[in-house]
Amino acid sequence: VQLQASGGGLVQPGGSLRLSCAASGSIFSINDMGWYRQAPGKQRELVALITSVGSTNYADSVKGRFTISRDNAKNTVFLQMNSLVPEDTAVYYCNAVGVYSDGWARRTFNSWGQGTQVTVSS
Repeated sequence: VQLQASGGGLVQPGGSLRLSCAASGSIFSINDMGWYRQAPGKQRELVALITSVGSTNYADSVKGRFTISRDNAKNTVFLQMNSLVPEDTAVYYCNAVGVYSDGWARRTFNSWGQGTQVTVSS
């Protein structure tokens, strides 16, 4: 299963960006989808997570500013980022966990997107 992320870029403090990530392949079902980020010199951290039924979880640092959503029909997850601050600057990675079809078999997957750069700077 492959994930393709898009939507990063350069934005001024207080601005907004919307990230998208589409999963493709022989997908049988997707459970959790999420966004992580990694700033220079820091470990990768969870930003937001959404389950197959729409339950969400956010890092404290982004609560009230970021919104995660998904389109199950299109196997796509979104991250709406508002009121961006310089501390949000990082490479953002999408992640999906689920089941794919391998012939007659069903196998689990845990896939990552390629990362998209978000830079918040004036």
